[in-house]
Amino acid sequence: MTASKSLGRLVAVIPAFDESEVIGKVVDEIRAFDASVDIVVIDDASTDDTAEIAESHGAIVLRLPHNVGIGGAVQTGFKFALAENYDTAVRLDGDGQHDASELEKLLAPLERGEADLVIGSRFVDPGGTYRPPLARRIGIRVFARLVSLLGGQRVTDTTSGFLALDRIGIELFAAEYPHDYPEVEATLVALRSGLRLAQVQVRMRERETGSSSITFVRSLYYVAKVTLALLVASLRRYPRLETARR
Repeated sequence: MTASKSLGRLVAVIPAFDESEVIGKVVDEIRAFDASVDIVVIDDASTDDTAEIAESHGAIVLRLPHNVGIGGAVQTGFKFALAENYDTAVRLDGDGQHDASELEKLLAPLERGEADLVIGSRFVDPGGTYRPPLARRIGIRVFARLVSLLGGQRVTDTTSGFLALDRIGIELFAAEYPHDYPEVEATLVALRSGLRLAQVQVRMRERETGSSSITFVRSLYYVAKVTLALLVASLRRYPRLETARR
């Protein structure tokens, strides 16, 4: 598949930390989707050869001098996209969970001019097959309801890192992107800033290497910390970006 020319210049942003076993496959799958897409891997000070493998598969690699975490790595990618004048960006994780063949679904609402930010959700379709562990399922539901309430729009999957953005979305996230457990708060920032949000049902794989760092105890800490961050974020004033929409 080749992305529509109406989307302009398209870049894929991939944060990665110690993903040497799978990063080459991630890059290759995006190439298979559309060979014209520029692929940028943000190497978050990996201790393995993630950066070298990504480069050998044809990706542009931004090497961070020290580990800044997922939020800082993702924002670095969006800052690059803004500085290099990309019109559209997609974000995928470097662990192989996101299936690049699903990008067509994410890009379709942008192509139709219906959205500025599209989230690849596991829960748009009530009959979806994704079944997270209980603690994670509770957290996902809590965050979805809270963001929906504070943002004024129903959101089904606030922890998804599978995204597509137009130029307005790139500009926002280059300037405003949370650094600690960022996906949930970033969704609220987008809604409070006036971005048009769309959600599409996507498949997601189990992570191919390693394991999640979020244990049951950490998940409780995660819920409490992100809930507090959302409440604080809801009190902030964000620039309403719809006035800049072209």
